[in-house]
Amino acid sequence: MRIDHLKTASPLPLKRVIFVLLAASVLSAAIYQALRAGDDLYLTASVFATRFLGIFIEAVPFLLMGSLTSGLIETFVKTDDILRFLPRSRLGAALGGTALGLIFPVCECGVVPVTRRLFRKGLPLSMGVAFLLAAPFMNPIVFASTYIAFGFGGVLIGRALLTVLVAVIVATVIGTFADPREVLKPTSAKADEETCHHHPHGGPSLRAKLFSAMQIGADDFFEMGRFLILGSALAALLQTFVPQDSLLALGAGPVMSVLFMQILAFLLSVCSTVDSFLALAFVNTFSTGAIISFLSFGPMVDIKSTLMFTGVFRRKIVLYLVLLPFVLNLLAGVLINVALGY
Repeated sequence: MRIDHLKTASPLPLKRVIFVLLAASVLSAAIYQALRAGDDLYLTASVFATRFLGIFIEAVPFLLMGSLTSGLIETFVKTDDILRFLPRSRLGAALGGTALGLIFPVCECGVVPVTRRLFRKGLPLSMGVAFLLAAPFMNPIVFASTYIAFGFGGVLIGRALLTVLVAVIVATVIGTFADPREVLKPTSAKADEETCHHHPHGGPSLRAKLFSAMQIGADDFFEMGRFLILGSALAALLQTFVPQDSLLALGAGPVMSVLFMQILAFLLSVCSTVDSFLALAFVNTFSTGAIISFLSFGPMVDIKSTLMFTGVFRRKIVLYLVLLPFVLNLLAGVLINVALGY
């Protein structure tokens, strides 16, 4: 009889069903909007596809680097090695987390799997959150691109100081009030445990360990990749159907200009390695505070990273990771505008 076999068959995972439904909703919304506006459906689809591929192709190499780094950490880094050098206080751990980007130079796409592995190795919550938020800027590549775009001046210094300040505040708040055991989603923790059991010793030789690291990195890449695809599609959808001219009209004043640039950073989901050159195009239109807030908030939180957060962290933590940086960057941008007399 096959009845028992049918009864024990695993149902389709809920996350996969939700992912498929969201992807279908994005596609349906794009088609509906094009038909409603009377646009050429083929031309609209071409624009959407071009923008989607532009965002995805720009981000996927960094996700790959982050996933491979995650595999190397899991295979070669021991928990004792991390615990030995950890600061004792939450504030010290948060400050140390902002500097980890210099050791693990990853952008907002690659930092999520790396942070998850570091959490599993015993990294304190405040240090991991600070690294998650600050690392997309605190690496040599982004330093260089910001310097090339704006030179050594107020924007570069302001971006660095604001990034560190916001990351430390958010990390300290979450590290103080959140239970570290409740940060990671159970499904993600379970997946990591299964991966670890699959390669319990990493192999006796360097070659075997490297092979194990590549396998773990591949698992992380495909797990995070689905959120990157959906986030890229949503960002491309908004870029295609939200008129930029009407948005620019809203970006006037010391408050609205900052608010608009932060929303724009979230929607455009531009990688931190190139966002300085995009911000450069708005220098003559928006205030200095708005530009700095754009450059600080965008690498911390955008559509891609938010969706990737949901694949690792519990919803409550994701909400904090979005709202706290948003409010702090908004406040800082407005204060900069007031100080400069905008």
